[in-house]
Amino acid sequence: MRLLPPGPRSVLAPALIGILIGLVAASGAMAGCADPASPGVDWRRCYLDGGDLKDAPLSGASLRDASFGRADLTGADFSNADGFRAKFISATLIRARFDGARLDETDFTNAVLTDASFVGARLRRAKFYSADLRGADFTGADLSVADFKKANLSGVLWTDGVHRCAEGSIGQCRFAPPPTTPGDTPAVR
Repeated sequence: MRLLPPGPRSVLAPALIGILIGLVAASGAMAGCADPASPGVDWRRCYLDGGDLKDAPLSGASLRDASFGRADLTGADFSNADGFRAKFISATLIRARFDGARLDETDFTNAVLTDASFVGARLRRAKFYSADLRGADFTGADLSVADFKKANLSGVLWTDGVHRCAEGSIGQCRFAPPPTTPGDTPAVR
């Protein structure tokens, strides 16, 4: 058997193979970020900051660690999406639907979420710091250790699906008094 001394071919081949493997792996990891908004899209770890995604159909999407800072997501449907640790900082999410979504540790700091729906969503340790949640629906949502510091909760339908937060509820839900009908008089004892 004849052994050849190391030459340019024997050193260059492993290096080229390593570069090709790295390029294939990198292109596969980034491919989903350029995909259009659609149900079930894989946007894990994607940066979509400042995007115009009005009425985006994102039900069942994988959005783990994705960033939507300052994006316009008015009317977007995130039903049953997985948004663990997603960031919606200063995003506009008016009338967005998050029904049944898994949003543990998601950050909604300064987001506008008026009339948004979180029915049955899991929002453990979610951050709503200074968020505008007026009129949002949290019926059946899991809000364990969620942070509502300075959030506007006026008119929010709470987790029991019955009680609404009173006007001026900032940082915590103060239940509004039940509506009265004309002619109701308080009971006298």
